[in-house]
Amino acid sequence: MRLHTQKKIYVAGHRGMVGSAIVRHLLAQGTPPAQIVTRTHAELDLTNQAAVHRFFDLEQPDQVYLAAALVGGIHANNTYPADFIYQNLMIQANVIEAAFRHGVHKLLFLGSSCIYPRLAPQPITEDALLTGQLEPTNEPYAIAKIAGIKLCESYNRQHGVDYRSVMPTNLYGPGDNYHPENSHVIPALIRRFHEAKVEGKPEVAIWGTGTPRREFLYVDDMAAASVHVMQLDPAVYRAHTTEMLSHINVGFGSDVTIAELAHTVAAAVGYEGRITFDTSKPDGTPRKWMNSDRLHALGWHPTVSLADGLRLAYQDFLHSSPRQA
Repeated sequence: MRLHTQKKIYVAGHRGMVGSAIVRHLLAQGTPPAQIVTRTHAELDLTNQAAVHRFFDLEQPDQVYLAAALVGGIHANNTYPADFIYQNLMIQANVIEAAFRHGVHKLLFLGSSCIYPRLAPQPITEDALLTGQLEPTNEPYAIAKIAGIKLCESYNRQHGVDYRSVMPTNLYGPGDNYHPENSHVIPALIRRFHEAKVEGKPEVAIWGTGTPRREFLYVDDMAAASVHVMQLDPAVYRAHTTEMLSHINVGFGSDVTIAELAHTVAAAVGYEGRITFDTSKPDGTPRKWMNSDRLHALGWHPTVSLADGLRLAYQDFLHSSPRQA
């Protein structure tokens, strides 16, 4: 029995880039702050099963956005593979099981585009899942995210709940990680071009040939998509998914080369030096582009262009890293 009368929404991972954007979007939609439940990692360790159940006992949320995860770039994934698979599996299993045991009927799990085979046909459709070999550098993380999708599907099948999954493309924006070793490509480029501008460097060298293509989505667009999917009528959601293929891709709809990205980031930062490419360094996967037709058919489209999003991301970098300015 619910003892509260207002809907309570638990956003797991509210201090992360995606979780904080979901909170911003819920507030912008008019959700009263008192109805949004959050906990920091210091307050609640989501890998601790007993602690998670105590939290659900106390708060009794009605909905859950599961945006909490251990994330990082290639260096972090290669250095800490055991951490990435263990912690993400534990977070997902604990939150999803506790949600079910405490009567949560609606839950949204946020995955990653790395769930798909490294050589999947482009653009990648949802049914490419489990059809080929994963990218070796982040396989442990990808396996955990695949398990999260299948947890949601299995609870739906066995218990009749409404647990949904969204798979974002490469994300960037406020709250990103600008660490020099553990960050993804856009925050890494923002930092490098900013430092080159401040230090007056005439040239910045980018790894690889610059020809691989990647897709990028501004994080507030991702948050809007997440809330949109969560709020869809169950009959509408089921009409565009299947019992064993329930996840939905969230992409921008087009991609750019790494060279195009580098020049766009440089323009956003205001770096005017030369950009060169170190072709002795590896390129990685030639292309990674999500097919978002399923989501578009459900009525959602992105609103923030790459150029505008990068300018906003650079302002966030300056705000979050004042010593770098």
